[in-house]
Amino acid sequence: MRKSREQLSQRSGNPLFDRELIKIHARSIMGGAAVMPLLMILICVGGVLSGAKEQILTWGMFSLLCHGVLIVVAYRTDRTEVASIDAAGKRRLLLAAHFISGLGWAYLAAMRCSTCEPELFPVTKAALLIIAISATALIGLSLPGALAITFTLPVAVYVVVASDFAILPEAILAIVLVLSIPFFSYASSMLNRSSRMLLTFRSENDGLVAELETAKALSDEARRRAEESNLAKSRFLATMSHELRTPLNAILGFSEVMAKEVLGPISNPTYREYAQDIHDSGQHLLGLINEILDLSRIEAGKYQLNEEPLALVPIVEDCCHMMELKASNKNLTIHTEFETTLPRIYADERAVRQITLNLLSNAIKFSPNGSAIVVRVGWTEGAGQYISVKDNGPGIPAEEIPIVLSAFGQGSIAIKAAEQGTGLGLPIVQGLLAMHDGEFMLNSKLRIGTEAIAVFPVSRVMEELPAIPTRESGKQGKQYRRPVAVAS
Repeated sequence: MRKSREQLSQRSGNPLFDRELIKIHARSIMGGAAVMPLLMILICVGGVLSGAKEQILTWGMFSLLCHGVLIVVAYRTDRTEVASIDAAGKRRLLLAAHFISGLGWAYLAAMRCSTCEPELFPVTKAALLIIAISATALIGLSLPGALAITFTLPVAVYVVVASDFAILPEAILAIVLVLSIPFFSYASSMLNRSSRMLLTFRSENDGLVAELETAKALSDEARRRAEESNLAKSRFLATMSHELRTPLNAILGFSEVMAKEVLGPISNPTYREYAQDIHDSGQHLLGLINEILDLSRIEAGKYQLNEEPLALVPIVEDCCHMMELKASNKNLTIHTEFETTLPRIYADERAVRQITLNLLSNAIKFSPNGSAIVVRVGWTEGAGQYISVKDNGPGIPAEEIPIVLSAFGQGSIAIKAAEQGTGLGLPIVQGLLAMHDGEFMLNSKLRIGTEAIAVFPVSRVMEELPAIPTRESGKQGKQYRRPVAVAS
């Protein structure tokens, strides 16, 4: 691909461009095939009317024949595929055809008319030659040298015929004709350069389109493989979930029976401790499996929300009561600051509970013994609602916050300061909030503490509408009122 781009960036000497320019030149001749013959016919009509009937008709037949050679060569070139064009050979053939077409104009330049006005006829010939030169310059811009090889001989013949310069306008026109060849050749070369630049840009554009199509194909293939891998992961997790939970239930049940001595006392107390350790490890493993499955369902978009109107304060308060025992084991106190006038939000209660419990669990895990955790529920500046859990633990360095928010990610200081976890709590919180169109923010300072904030947007906040009166039923004038809540 790089080699093709380097070839396309060349503005000269590119064989592909030479062939395309020859093709464009042939099409230009075919597109204007009627222009020159029409001009020749008009000249013949004017000559007949001026009295030079035989001479002008002879010239017309000869010029049409010479120009027909150019049209035939251009037609064959136009019918040839670009890839099979021999650039050098076709260029020589077209230049030869242009030279032959120029013989007709040379005949006109050498023509003398005894019945025409001697002062008007040379001027007319010069004007006609200038018109033909300008038309050829436009048609032959894609073939350098076409203009010069066509009209060098006619202009030279005109200068030789008018060498006596008996008429001043004829001398001026001879000079103009001589100068018109390099002038129009220069203009034609500039247009040719522009054509080459346009071809270069078009080829580069084609190359870019090809690269984009290749990149898109690779991206589609990579996406297909990623989808297959994700599907395989989901199937694996679903299978392993069933296979792991089945023996885990037995481990948890039997270890609990042994730890509580349901079937009889265990004489050795160490065995009871081992049974309790087995039960605790099984609970930890079961929690890990559940978190992995929840995260995989969230990432796959298969986590189903059971949305309903609910109030944040009672749910968060209930979660705080659930975590009080775990907090008391580390001599932690949980302070709550709730706004009591909050309206309900439209959300999934199980997801809200999981968000709150995960944030509380992290705060308890990383808080030093004897410290306090502050839990807040209130309004956001955008009229949404938030849940905030703040601790005064070791904090997280700013560069480690993205790691902490990633799956299985843990900060270095947090790992040293507290018990190790799975690293899935915060990613699950982010995923659940994203499903509620919410936002998760983590503000932390080293040796000061961390504040985790779960924000529910204003679109989730519900407003109480006035009571809706119903039609009378039963007794006259009796109505009943019912509060209705809708999402804003």
